Amino acid sequence: MRRHQSYNGLACGERGAAAAIGNFDGVHLGHQSVIALARAAAAEIDAPLGIVTFEPHPRAFFAPNGPAFRLMDAEARAHRLAKLGVDQLYELPFDAELAALDAETFLRQVIAGGLVIRHLVAGADFRFGKGRGGDADLLRRLGPELGFGVTVAPLVTDAAGDYSSTAIRKALTEGRPEDAARMLGHWHRVEGEVLHGDKRGRDLGFPTANLSLSGLHQPRFGVYAVIVDVLDGPHKGRHKGAASIGARPTFGVNVPNLEVHLLDFNGDLYGARISVALVAFQRPELKFDGVDALIARMAEDVLETRSRLASLSQP
Repeated sequence: MRRHQSYNGLACGERGAAAAIGNFDGVHLGHQSVIALARAAAAEIDAPLGIVTFEPHPRAFFAPNGPAFRLMDAEARAHRLAKLGVDQLYELPFDAELAALDAETFLRQVIAGGLVIRHLVAGADFRFGKGRGGDADLLRRLGPELGFGVTVAPLVTDAAGDYSSTAIRKALTEGRPEDAARMLGHWHRVEGEVLHGDKRGRDLGFPTANLSLSGLHQPRFGVYAVIVDVLDGPHKGRHKGAASIGARPTFGVNVPNLEVHLLDFNGDLYGARISVALVAFQRPELKFDGVDALIARMAEDVLETRSRLASLSQP
């Protein structure tokens, strides 16, 4: 998959895709239905499959001091989209210049002019352009004039309602990773580079790999059974693990992070990029009276994790 951070100066072979457009935060089943329609269009017109998205997320641009909300960062999103067979990923820089473009100018200048999109697929609720002035009706009206086909994808729902990033955030906030996975079509993952921490886990007999949650929506604090994919380095591969998400209250006031203990693993992961899939919530975060009580509970947590992961079916 080729990634592009501009719509200008693309080579001929990098333009002319059949593309899905949106923010694709989480790449949930609703997003996947949009991408599937773009894939079908790409096959029909013999074009590469593309994704048109924005970085940073427009919500972060307009409210930079708002609470963290993203389900995945740009790297994790690209990783997930590559798994879906995307050929060209256009990560348009969402800055003041792009935000100022009205909807029609965006279509003429960016979609038709810069990217030379041959077919564009958007969700029925997609809005674009200055003041969110563009919608599905404008796409249908201007697409043929500008030389690209248009498909508007219906919203994907189940008995619980629409598949949406908002509903997934709610499930994670409430400690329901199984419900999040049902809407995502895959486990929710926290992905990033393993950072140096305070190394308490190693001293306690449960060494951990630490990931930052900066900029990401924080799931319910507590202990989870997880699957860990080490994405690079000498330990590349899949492992089972027990993870703690939270602020570690036993040791004072700390910045929330994710710490994961890989089961039956011995190695150095510092600097490696890992992807931690939240499989099951085991218990809320607790403050212990002392280290001995914490160690005893961590041992219980690991035993429960082994039991939960013993017979695992992957979403």
